[in-house]
Amino acid sequence: MPLTVPTIDDRRHTDLVSDALGRIAVHTPEWTNFNRSDPGVTLVEVFAFLTESLLYRANQIPERNRRKFLSLLGIPLRPASSAQGLVTFSNDRGPLETITLNEGVEVLAGRVPFRTQAGLDVLPVEARVFYKRALPDAPEELREYYEHLYASYRQTQPPPELTLYETVPLDPAAPAGVEVQSTVGSSLWVALLLRRGDAVGGEEERAAARDAARRALAGKAVSLGFFPTVFDVTTVAGAERVRGAAAHTGPERLEAPAAQRHLDFQLPEVPADGGLPTDGIPRYRTLPSRARVDVLERPGVVEVALPGAADLRTWTEIDPLEAGVGDLPPALDATDLGDRLITWIRVRVSVGAAARMTWAGLNAVAVEQRTNVADEVLAAGTGEPDQVVRLARTPVLPGSVRLTVGAAAHAETWREVDDLLAAAPEVPLPDDDEAGGHETNVFVLDAEAGEVRFGDGERGRRPPRGAAMHASYSVSDGPAGNVAPGAIAMAPGLPGGLRVTNPVRTWGGAAAETVAQGEQQITRYLKHRDRLVTAEDFETIARRAPGVEVARVEVVPAYNPEVAAAGPGDAAGAVTLLVIPAADPLQPDAPQPDRLFLESICRYLEPRRLVTTEVFLRGPEYVPIWISVGIDVVADESSAEVREAVKRALLDFLTPLRWPLRKPIVALELQAVATRVPGVRFVNELLLARGAEAPAASVELVGLQLPRVLATSVGAGRAIPVDEVRGRVGGAAPGGPGAGARFVPVPVVPETC
Repeated sequence: MPLTVPTIDDRRHTDLVSDALGRIAVHTPEWTNFNRSDPGVTLVEVFAFLTESLLYRANQIPERNRRKFLSLLGIPLRPASSAQGLVTFSNDRGPLETITLNEGVEVLAGRVPFRTQAGLDVLPVEARVFYKRALPDAPEELREYYEHLYASYRQTQPPPELTLYETVPLDPAAPAGVEVQSTVGSSLWVALLLRRGDAVGGEEERAAARDAARRALAGKAVSLGFFPTVFDVTTVAGAERVRGAAAHTGPERLEAPAAQRHLDFQLPEVPADGGLPTDGIPRYRTLPSRARVDVLERPGVVEVALPGAADLRTWTEIDPLEAGVGDLPPALDATDLGDRLITWIRVRVSVGAAARMTWAGLNAVAVEQRTNVADEVLAAGTGEPDQVVRLARTPVLPGSVRLTVGAAAHAETWREVDDLLAAAPEVPLPDDDEAGGHETNVFVLDAEAGEVRFGDGERGRRPPRGAAMHASYSVSDGPAGNVAPGAIAMAPGLPGGLRVTNPVRTWGGAAAETVAQGEQQITRYLKHRDRLVTAEDFETIARRAPGVEVARVEVVPAYNPEVAAAGPGDAAGAVTLLVIPAADPLQPDAPQPDRLFLESICRYLEPRRLVTTEVFLRGPEYVPIWISVGIDVVADESSAEVREAVKRALLDFLTPLRWPLRKPIVALELQAVATRVPGVRFVNELLLARGAEAPAASVELVGLQLPRVLATSVGAGRAIPVDEVRGRVGGAAPGGPGAGARFVPVPVVPETC
């Protein structure tokens, strides 16, 4: 909603007359006739009329002043931002042919609409994504069994080490994702499979179905969607680093971002006989690919071009013991999948690249949450300067308004601009050399209020009197677009047999700025002028970043977190921002920003920073804290309620949303907090410990560290030992083959009944 104007006095004529007549009995009790024909009542009504006129004019003063003031400043309320996401289409029951979908297909999550951002080929196949997970802690008996089974592979000099692995599907339900470099072969394996309805009958029928599927896939583009695990990731803006990040902050074009070179999409090169080459080493061919974004850093889609049908094959004439060994695709133990396999696409990550994936899938496309409004009729032109028309739906997505002025046969398209001061006059001046270099058919948009403002004739053209105006635009539902996996399940315009779903959550939808928040920006804007100079400027502007909801911003001037020994004040020209999101479903008690959150703030801050400033965006480094408290409870109080109240008080006191940076956690201070809880007669003992360390009188916090209370125990009498609170933790880090050792990956067949 637009900024509202406060009313100085909202009393009307009737209210003023009633108020005056009510005071007569106090000031002139001898006046008892209040009939409207009484001369005194007539005078009261006359003065009430004059007072109402004065109040009306007085109420217009702040409205006119504020409107003019805000117009000069150009500070509209921040509109709601639309959510982004990935969806996949599947052709489960349709004909065995590729169906092409154009851009702009509407899909629904309940009543919330989304639109696809690109066209794609929906391939008539299924896909499963696997990776090879090493088994470093395999029992000795199992290892000896497989060394005996694959003894022929160890007859070379020096004999290679056998690395046992299991074939694991990529599961989007695992929030930690998969570090692709840590898998055997540093690869993800995409199995292209026949649909279940096509893989019927005997081997000959399945072979014919595979040939038909290969013909349907030949020459098509595979749309592979990727959702990287984006937690605990740092984004840097400034100096040299921002040029490397610019690949995904500018307009989306079909170009390979810089980090895209770390991904290699490969297809098996299978000899005509279906077996391995004479040297026994499988070979792959690299497929051409292109992407709009760097899928190693943010969710996106990679289009991979497939070759002809004759090249869409896999190895078939190999020994059963050779399946899945070495660089061969993982062994598929499920007989159904092996019978439906068409070919593999190997997604290999280069050495040194950071790639942690949560999900990957076929027939994927990016979507944006928006509702399209087509050809809305606006108020006719008046020919007056600074005409304003209002759109029916809000908030409007900036840049989505397409406005036409004039009759249908002679309608002109007007363009949205940032500032009318840059527009040319509607009547060019002969001595104005710059007049011809600017447009006149332009307008500015207040996206949050849905107001379209035109020029005054000197700066921008005025819509002609009586001219018809039509607008097409898009609106956003804000945070309603942040939906859970599987919520997008409907698409009214899809051809028969196609289904749609979102395998991962959508992101980026945020509510519009409230009126109170917008009014607070007036004085702040006068201070920072939309430039990052002081610490207060950084905090104020970072909180206004669109698409995110920020719970805390902590600015640390002259601090570079990449220098281990440095402290605040040691790095001239560097500014570090500690940012915490308003909500984190994985860690509600200790919110941690993900890469998408940091990138949104980074893109907003980059054009506003000084060229000499290097800005670092960081999430907090949480320090695990364990607390054990022993208390005595007042006799008349409930022990259970007092214990829970003490826990809540300690958690609220140590919340990372308010705890000051570099402030140590002191046990005596926590004891004072517990003592102030109503119902606590005395605190017998309070034990404070950091991580696996022994209890201490205080815990020091440095850099960007904040406390995270893992557990709090409150009991009567003495405090229980901290070891009992946290329990015994342990576990060895997974091992692997020694550095420089040759090893052969060997699949482990799971035991079945």
